[in-house]
Formats: sequence, structure tokens, C-alpha cells
Amino acid sequence: MFRPLRPHQIALDLSLAGVFAALALSFELSAGGGSITSYLPVTVVALIFTTALAIRRLQPGLALGVAWLAAILQMLFLLQPGPVDVVVFAVLYTSAAYGSRLVFWWGFASAIGGAVVITVYVFGVLASTGVESLPLAVVVLVAALFALLLSWVTGALVRTAIRGRETRRAQELAEGQAAAEQERVRIARDMHDVVAHSLTVVIAQADGARYAAASDPAAAAVALGTISTTARAALADVRLLLTQLRHSQAPGPQPTLADVEALYTQVRAAGVELRVDVDPAPAHEQPASVQLAVYRILQEALTNALRHGDGGVVSVRLAWWPTRVDLTVTNGRTSDPAPGGHGLIGMRERAQLVGGRLDAGAEDADFVVRATIPLGVES
Repeated sequence: MFRPLRPHQIALDLSLAGVFAALALSFELSAGGGSITSYLPVTVVALIFTTALAIRRLQPGLALGVAWLAAILQMLFLLQPGPVDVVVFAVLYTSAAYGSRLVFWWGFASAIGGAVVITVYVFGVLASTGVESLPLAVVVLVAALFALLLSWVTGALVRTAIRGRETRRAQELAEGQAAAEQERVRIARDMHDVVAHSLTVVIAQADGARYAAASDPAAAAVALGTISTTARAALADVRLLLTQLRHSQAPGPQPTLADVEALYTQVRAAGVELRVDVDPAPAHEQPASVQLAVYRILQEALTNALRHGDGGVVSVRLAWWPTRVDLTVTNGRTSDPAPGGHGLIGMRERAQLVGGRLDAGAEDADFVVRATIPLGVES
């Protein structure tokens, strides 16, 4: 299988191979005996080595096989080692740097085997020396082994660097996808909070207007006005959230504590008697993440009170301590929110995102939501 290379890389490899062929042939032919029988083997071996050099990055495994073919022919023709043999170093490097796992280890075996073969060839075939040349042969073997393994090890280091770069790139991609998924979850949670609360208020007002239409037209008109205001605000928030889905950098609705009073007004307009107690009050401006968490938890808790409450008093208590804020919402209940519903899950997630905790459940005849959120400041 061929590796994908850019056009300029292919052109560079072919150009380098062409220059190498011209230089190697001129050197080898000038050193030959001048006959066709001496030119032909040298030319064949040089061209095969050149082919290995040209394809070393495109197909490292094939290049390794071609280089072995050239080396075997060189020994069969009883040619002396020459400049063309430097191709072996380039091929070993690319087999370690760019080859498959199999080619990688074949390159390692070729480095060791090649050192042994060249030593045996020089001292056993070309020179036909005796035992007295054994020390020199050992020196040549060690030198060849070092040179060939150095090329292979250099390629292995490059391979490691490439794999590390690919791992970092994959990690960055995974982190980006995780961040995008978290953003989608946040937007979905905001969409749930906005739509669920607004529709609950609209339904409560619509029911009130329907019952009051005959006996108290003014109350019906007020209810319809509240429906209109709530629906318009919800539509604006939904549009901003949808814009965020299309453009990740677009600003989204980020309620603060200043918007809590409007939330209370909507709930009271739905006919609920809401009692709010803030003691102690916040001493200073709170972090935006805490304000958003408090608002959304209040919004969902009050929405549940409207949907599942008995229509009686709903009490909200906020206590802004130096290091935390305690939030409690209590309402009488005719039914409990579904344990696996998105509302309770969303409230817990919002509390956990800012390092807090939230508990919600039935206590006697009431349903109580309790949350504690750290403020991230020292007392």
C-alpha cells in the first residue's frame, strides 16, 4: 500500500533519485574496465538502487525489498561495495520512520543481517582471507552494524515523534468534540429550562383566563397580557439558543440575580402565592456561574411547583453566606416530579457544575428542593 505523499514530495524524491543515478553511474563507470561486460552489471545495480531511493517514502516495504535485490545482484556480479550502497542507509531510515509495523521490524532485521552479509562478502568472497584477518573482520562487522542500526534508530525516533504528533492531534480533536458536546448539553438544558418554565406559566395563565373570562374580563385581559409577555421572552431566549447552535461563538441568554424578580413576577402572575426570604443578602457581586446556577435552579424548582404543586403557598429561601449560598424551595404537592425527569437531573447537574450539591424529594406533605453552592471565596 502506497503512502499518501504531496506532489512536491514525489517530485523531490524523483529529482533526488535522478541526480543520484547520474552521479553514481558516472563514478562507477569511470572506475570500470571499459568493456560492456563491466558496464552492464554496474548499470543494472545502480539503477535498481536508484529505484529503491525513489520509492523509499512512497512504499518503504517495497523499497526495502528492492534494496535487498540490488545488494544480492551486486554480490552475484562480484562487484566491490561503492557509493551506490549509501541507498541502504536511506531505505533503512524510511522503513523505520514510515513503514508499517512489519516493515519496521524487517528493517531492524535487515540492519543486523546486512552487517553480517557485507562482512562475510568482503572477507569471505572478495578477499578470501584466512583466520589472521578475523580481528579486522570483527571491526568491520561492528562498524557496519553500528552504521546500519544508526540509520534505523534515527528513523525509529522520527516515527515516535510522528506518532506523538498524531496522538496530540487526536487528543485535541477529542477534546474539541467533548467541549462541543458539553456545549450542546448546556444549550439543551437551557432550552428545557426556558421552554418548560414559560409554557407552564402560559398554561396556568390560559386556564385562569378561561375561567375568569365570563365573570371578570379585566382579569382575563391581564392574564392574556402575561401570556403574551412570557411567550415573547421565551421566544427571544429560544432564538438566541438556536443561534448558538448555528454559531458556537454567538452570545446566549445568561440570566443573573437581577432577573430573579422577573421570574418571581411570572410565578405570582400565574396565581401562585410566592413567599421569598433572602437572609442574609449577598454582600457583593457574585460570580456569573453562581448567578446562572441559582437562577436556573430557581426557575426549574418553581416550574415544578406550578406543574405538580397543590396551588398553595410556595416558599423560596436564599441565604448568602460568606462561602456559600443555600437555596430552598418548598411547595405543597399533588404529585412528585418524575425521578428520571430532565428537570431534576438538570438542577443537580447545574449545582454540580459549580461545585455544589442538590437534593430534592418529598418531606411530609411538601416537596422540597435544597441546594448548596460554594461561592469560591474565603471567609
